[in-house]
Amino acid sequence: FVKFFNLFLKKDNKINPLIGNSGVSAVPDSARISQIVGLEYDNTNYLLMHAMGPNVAGVIGSAVAAGIMLGFLY
Repeated sequence: FVKFFNLFLKKDNKINPLIGNSGVSAVPDSARISQIVGLEYDNTNYLLMHAMGPNVAGVIGSAVAAGIMLGFLY
């Protein structure tokens, strides 16, 4: 989805597709995968801390969604 979205963005505002895959709330494994794949392309990349942001946001989003779903049950 990000590669398609990048077609419509200016060259200076492109989104790194590796950061999107770390939005899964599997802390910290998905962020580490982003770091490993980023190092394969450029060994000066340091993406781990940048990938932890969406990773933690995925955890918070999952907790909020679970709270809303539990609210419907009770």
